[in-house]
Amino acid sequence: MWWVALLCLAAGAQAEPDEELLGKLQNYPIGNVNTWYQNPNRVGSWSDQRSVPGIRTRKVSPPASASPLLPAANGPAVSAAIAYRYRGSSYTLAQYLERQRATGLLILKNGEIVTEHYRYGRTPDARFLSFSMAKSVTSLLIGIALEQGLIKSIDDTAETYDKSLVGSPYGATTVRQLLRMSSGLVFTERYDGNDDISRLSRASAGASSAGRPVDVLRSVSERHAPAGSKFVYASAETAVLGRVLSNATQKNLAELTTDWLWKPIGAENDAFWRISIDGQEQTQGGFNASLRDWGRLGLLLAKDGRVDGKAGRQAGAQTVVQVLPREYLLDATDPARQPQAFKPRSATPYFGYGYQFWLMPFKERTFAMQGIHGQTLYVQPATGVVMVLTSVWEQASGRQDVLPYQERDALWRGVLRALGGDVTE
Repeated sequence: MWWVALLCLAAGAQAEPDEELLGKLQNYPIGNVNTWYQNPNRVGSWSDQRSVPGIRTRKVSPPASASPLLPAANGPAVSAAIAYRYRGSSYTLAQYLERQRATGLLILKNGEIVTEHYRYGRTPDARFLSFSMAKSVTSLLIGIALEQGLIKSIDDTAETYDKSLVGSPYGATTVRQLLRMSSGLVFTERYDGNDDISRLSRASAGASSAGRPVDVLRSVSERHAPAGSKFVYASAETAVLGRVLSNATQKNLAELTTDWLWKPIGAENDAFWRISIDGQEQTQGGFNASLRDWGRLGLLLAKDGRVDGKAGRQAGAQTVVQVLPREYLLDATDPARQPQAFKPRSATPYFGYGYQFWLMPFKERTFAMQGIHGQTLYVQPATGVVMVLTSVWEQASGRQDVLPYQERDALWRGVLRALGGDVTE
């Protein structure tokens, strides 16, 4: 689209934060299977991961025609009015992009594009790496498998479906407990290269000393709490959910994502999953999609799982189609439906946690998909506001550097205020 091209040109007209560190002079290289995660390869490899030598991927196909995603008539005026307060000062949306390492930003209101930006040489055909936003995608597939009876109950144990986990603590954990990351098992995630998530990542990549991914999952046995009693973030729990899905449906997750999500939402581009050495999709963090298709997925969530017109499952039907089971989606994203230990400001000092979704402490249901280094999809269904942000923040998590996370939250609140959303707590 011509107007997106102008945005890309405008974004490239001035220096971007840490652009030399991030590889501008090398045209944002992608590195290889051993260096893709490091500077200066982050921008290139996190927006084109299937081109990284040594990384295995599996394609998610779009439908023959995409659902429309058009610019809002008042988009420029509304975008210019977006402002937020952070650490005692006021900033505009344009200033946010000057301050933070955003590679892509898309804001929708009622299915129309308010503003769209690409940074660090990225373009609309980039497939942005989700990191842990993939966990929420996995949850949506679980919900559809449950609706179709392929998973009989989310109170079944994981080993009911994945026999390779029989006799292990994760195998004895229920799907519901995994969805809430409440197995009670100790799985460390410090992002220091010496934790359990690093061990699982090395096994998934085929490092000979790490064993198989399932061996890593079976080795987790220490317990910090009774199962189901509290939220403790652990990517291994989503890895187990992925294995449950593929075994319950007898299909790979790329096939499921194609048929159950990408075609129904009318995706514009293909997407892809990174797969492990054993052929299993890396549900804990390996989904890749274009910015607008992340936006279409957010729009599906904003409509409580519905799509309109030709994007529906009934090809050519001009009707509303329920793609996601509404009750499951509400169970996944509504703070009011969570036990006390999983509500906002209980599960964590700020967020609550549903079924692989982060829940915000607003009176109006508001939730997010989040991945390390600043990947985010925010949704407030009642007001039709969706914001997608892809980033290359230096530190992985808010435990390492809380400031980018605080400023992102301030921006989201500013976006909601400008677009008629509700930030009342």
